[in-house]
Amino acid sequence: MRNGTVTTFILLGLTDDPQLQGLIFVFLFLTYMLSVTGNLTIITLTFVDSHLKTPMYFFLKNVSFLEICFTSACIPRYLYNIATGDKVITYNACVTQVFFLDLCGVTEFFLLAAMSYDRYVAICKPLHYVTIMSSRVCRILIISCWMAGLCVIVPPLSLGLNLEFCDSNLIDHFACDASPLVKISCPDTWFVEQTVIICAVLTLNMTLSCVVLSYSSIIRTIFQFPSVQQRKKAFSTCSSNMIVVSITCGTCIFIYMNPTAKEEVTVKKMVSLLIFSLSPIEPIYLYPEEQSSQESLQGFI
Repeated sequence: MRNGTVTTFILLGLTDDPQLQGLIFVFLFLTYMLSVTGNLTIITLTFVDSHLKTPMYFFLKNVSFLEICFTSACIPRYLYNIATGDKVITYNACVTQVFFLDLCGVTEFFLLAAMSYDRYVAICKPLHYVTIMSSRVCRILIISCWMAGLCVIVPPLSLGLNLEFCDSNLIDHFACDASPLVKISCPDTWFVEQTVIICAVLTLNMTLSCVVLSYSSIIRTIFQFPSVQQRKKAFSTCSSNMIVVSITCGTCIFIYMNPTAKEEVTVKKMVSLLIFSLSPIEPIYLYPEEQSSQESLQGFI
């Protein structure tokens, strides 16, 4: 994001109403503290409890870490803006925020795809689960997820660094994001927008293909189980992951699959607020499901 005059941006936030700002502050503060506390608890338990040294909890631990990074890149800054009334953010801080938000957001899709593969191996190939999902394979999958996320965001981010801002530094959002930044840039942004859409489509296609193939095989295998109780236990091992994948993909499609970033972003801001505040709680919701699922899988493996 290159320019000769704009060195700072002003985040307009969601509203100028003091009462609404107070409610938003309390809501975001509580959800942020719940998210960080819950995810840190999950990470700590997976380190100290020997019974949780399994691939399933290894992936869950990394999802929790990602969610902490994701929400911490945005929410604390917005809470500071509301508390102090200082809406100014420097150019470098804005670029850094865009980088971490996009990196964590894209990487989450690949992590969810890796978790779906883990469930596929656990249910469809239970006798080979320990061999296939070894510690080395799990580490490679996690590193690959982060590297894939980095590779996806590099092209649009490189183009975004060349955007010029002539006389406007008002960002109609509570955080620095690609869409509101493109909206206030001077030159034609068609190529940048198309690049963002292409990268988003490729990410969705790759990750959703893995998820759909995995769960198609899982469902076929589950229906072959003779016992109804076995089917219920098997479904419990992947139902939470399927719900999280559906919510994540649905909200991403709604926000980023817009024909043009120049359109009104009010609705997008509200959806983004829900993503930043509620999405990081997903691992907390997943944890008890996965805990019971691990016990049920012991009967299959």
